[in-house]
Amino acid sequence: MATERTFSIIKPDAVEANNVGNILAMIEGAGLKIKAMRMVHLSRPMAEGFYAVHKERPFFGELVDFMTRGPVVVSVLEGENAVVAYRTLMGATNPANADAGTIRKQYAKDIGENAVHGSDSLENAGIEINYFFPGYELG
Repeated sequence: MATERTFSIIKPDAVEANNVGNILAMIEGAGLKIKAMRMVHLSRPMAEGFYAVHKERPFFGELVDFMTRGPVVVSVLEGENAVVAYRTLMGATNPANADAGTIRKQYAKDIGENAVHGSDSLENAGIEINYFFPGYELG
């Protein structure tokens, strides 16, 4: 097993519902360490840049509107096979299909407002971490 880093966003719906502490407790309870964290209200250009991979998809505008409507909590997580571990903890994108005990099963409203984001690969984790924590020494 390899120690890895991954990236997490606690999305506006979960922040608005005061679920940040509960979600962070689940992350730590799963054995992932929080190496860096901050709350930020994404600007439209910042959200558009982060989700640029989805620019041609029909849901892009709705996604950017959602991600800019309120603050989010971004963090760098570290642990054994962190990418897979966090994605498993998040649960399926659609909370109706998420396993019991996952973040999305407990805190997501629907497929659009699904509480959290997590990197889908080590490569994307590096890109996403650098997007929100450029030049930070993460130790």
